This record gives sequence, structure tokens and C-alpha cells, in this order.
Amino acid sequence: MFKEYSHITFADKWVLYTIPIVVVLMILWWFYSLRKKSPVLNYSDLSVFSNSKTPIRAIALKYLPLLRILVVAFLLLSLARPQSSFNESEITTQGIDIVMSLDVSSSMLARDFKPNRLEAAKKTALDFVNGRPNDRIGLVIFGGESFTQCPVTIDHTVVKNQLKEMKNGLLEDGTAIGMGLATAVQRLKDSESKTKVIILMTDGVNNKGLVDPSTAADIAIQFGIRVYTIGVGTQGQAYTPVAMDQNGNLIYDYAEVQIDENLLKEVAERTGGEYFRATNNEKLKDIFAEIDKLEKTKIKVSSYTRKKEMFYLFAFIALELLILEWLCRNSFLKSIP
Repeated sequence: MFKEYSHITFADKWVLYTIPIVVVLMILWWFYSLRKKSPVLNYSDLSVFSNSKTPIRAIALKYLPLLRILVVAFLLLSLARPQSSFNESEITTQGIDIVMSLDVSSSMLARDFKPNRLEAAKKTALDFVNGRPNDRIGLVIFGGESFTQCPVTIDHTVVKNQLKEMKNGLLEDGTAIGMGLATAVQRLKDSESKTKVIILMTDGVNNKGLVDPSTAADIAIQFGIRVYTIGVGTQGQAYTPVAMDQNGNLIYDYAEVQIDENLLKEVAERTGGEYFRATNNEKLKDIFAEIDKLEKTKIKVSSYTRKKEMFYLFAFIALELLILEWLCRNSFLKSIP
């Protein structure tokens, strides 16, 4: 109810400085009038009045001019043009459509990352999603083939749940980089967003798939999609799956890390993105932080102030006090000559 009166400003503030002056002058005039009008009787002994009490009517009549002083004060407040002020802001966001295309081949289980490349990638991707509340995000996985794990959506809970469920073995093994990129492009080609981005992460060399990575990059360029590529793997050798036993368990051994960096650099450069090499968990985290900075969501904040004249409130109070003073003076406080 009183919310609109909680932020009051005055358009003519100079009037406020006159209020204390006028009030003080009126109070001085009131004291002067009391002394001038008060009758004086001389008594040799005041003991006769020791138990006498001043009637309430006399006290009320004495202080009645205070109502008139309040009337003048509120009238001056209304002349200062009080206004309620509302500061409002309108936030417009221009989100980015992002598809993360992640390699889930068996080599992503290599333990040069903790606990392995795939789990490190999932954790970093989850943190990235949490930091992009205004963007639509999708998820594509690829191995020897590719699959849309989650369409582009603003419902990040769905994206994060799909990220957590992502694992090796869902697709045929291999590294079809072209297919992973082409499927991500398919998810974004009809997007109306002004900025469309693919983050492609792999740890190998393109060795499968029906679509060549260069062809997929051409299609990305055609639809105005920027591609950031990340090569995942330490320098030299890594403890990685090299075979599978008869029970279906992976056999680990040290093997040379092979990443087609020239291909990943070419795809990134041609589409206007960048190539990054992640050699450990911290480096991977830093790469996603760098991409986060490069692809900032545009936020436009429009602020404006709305004012409403509130002088009538103070004028109404002054009128009510004036009526009260008149009623008191002409009813039970009326003086009979």
C-alpha cells in the first residue's frame, strides 16, 4: 500500500528550506501572542491555588495554534512538488546457440587426465554449461559414427543430465571427426541466433565416417557457424586402452598420443574459431574459460525512471488539519466573548 511513497523526491527543493524558517517564525509569534494575551493578577499569597488544576479545555485551547503551524508546513511540502520515483531496468539478452561435439571413442578413456580424458571433458563441459545461463546448448557425441545426445535447448538441466550419462560404448568405436562436426552443424543450421558456435573435442585422427572434416567445415562456413577445436591428450605417450580381453575388459598400455592437429587447426581457422591443445585437466579447464570469454552473451540493460506527482497527499493532510482546527475552535474550544 505504501510502496509508492517509499521513494519520494522533491522537484522544487528550495521550498523545503523555507519550511523551518516559517515554522520558527510562527512559533515565535505564538509565544509572543500568549504573553501578550495572558492576564496578570497580583496575589500576596499563592497557597490558595496550590491544589488547583488547569482544565484540559484550557490546555487544548493554548496549543491549538500548533495545528495551524502543521497546516502551513504541509502546504509548503506540497508546494515543493513531492514525486514518487521508480527506477526500472529492462534487460535484453542476445543468447548464443552452442553445440558441444565430444569424442567418446575408447581412446578417450586414456588416463593421462584424471580419472580419464572422457570424465575430465564431461566435468569441464558441465562447468561451462553452468556459466552460460542465457545460451541454448546442445550435445553431439561421436566415435566411429555420430549421434545427437541432446538437441539445442535452454533447459540446461536436460543438457547436464545428458552430459552425465555420456560414456564410451554407446557408438561404434573409431574417430569420425567429420561426422561429429557435420551432425553438430545439422543441429545449428536452422538456428535464428546471430551467433552459432561448435566446440569440437577429440583425441585422435579422423579414421572413419562418411563425411570428410573439410567438407563439414565448408558446410559450417555456409551457415555462419564458428568452430572451436580442442585436441585432448598429453605430449608423448599415455596410458590408454590398446585391446580388449575375452571378457570384454579393456587392456591398458602406454601408447603414442596421435592427434591430427593440422586438421583441427584448419577447421578452426577456416570457420573463424581457434584451436586449443589440452594436455591435462587444468589446461582443459583454462581452454573452456578462454572460449567462455571469447563468446560472451550480449546483455543490454535499459534503465529509466518513472515519476508521479504526490503533492495532493500533503495538500490533503493540510486540509484535514485545517478542518480539524476549525472544528475544534468552533465547537468545544469555542471562546465566548
